[in-house]
Amino acid sequence: MNGEVFLEIIILFAIYSFLGWVIETIYVSQAKKEFVNRGFLKGPFCPIYGIGAILVIQTLMLANNNITIISESLFLKLIAAILLATVLEYITGYLLEKLFDCKWWDYSERFLNVNGRICLLYSMFWGFLSFILITVVHPVTINFVNDINFYIKLSLMFVIIIYFAIDTINSVSEIIDLKKVVLSHYENPLYNFTEQISRYKRIFQAFPRIHFFNVGKLNQEIKGCVQNEFKKIRTKLRARK
Repeated sequence: MNGEVFLEIIILFAIYSFLGWVIETIYVSQAKKEFVNRGFLKGPFCPIYGIGAILVIQTLMLANNNITIISESLFLKLIAAILLATVLEYITGYLLEKLFDCKWWDYSERFLNVNGRICLLYSMFWGFLSFILITVVHPVTINFVNDINFYIKLSLMFVIIIYFAIDTINSVSEIIDLKKVVLSHYENPLYNFTEQISRYKRIFQAFPRIHFFNVGKLNQEIKGCVQNEFKKIRTKLRARK
């Protein structure tokens, strides 16, 4: 991999992370009838989409060049995209659970799920998005990125890396702080830390099914507290109209 290809991958990662955030935010905001900043980071990016897009693109490019049957079949490309997206979602869910000791999403009630981390419905959805990515979106995007001046690409790379590093550090710190609040008040009545929990509304809004391990029924009480805070905010917004 030469230097310019690496620069392009970083830029593509940022573009697809942003597009993923747009898709997630529109989908969830429409369902909730209010704006929801969807994603792990505070900024308008979902890195899982960026990583997933690069992985799918590179893997299918490799398969295209080396496996004739895949390069000649749109159906097999779709199947490969579904499998790649499914494996990535499962691994991501598993790693996030181990890193933060909590479950970020839960498909346990969905048909044909595996440990609540993946399910048939979302595997098909991610696979379809991946297929659209490689057949429609990426050809246009890569042409656009290829036309960018080398030194502009270099500057963009540094900006992207610095931005994502800062946002990731801030977001991880926020999650760790939230986890400390939950654990430190595990055996205390909820009213003692309602105000502290309400500071993390963004996280609960972005991941409404987040579930902390080893805190018993406190998860339900926390969700009730946050939902009450959301109701107060909605009431205030309606009053201003």
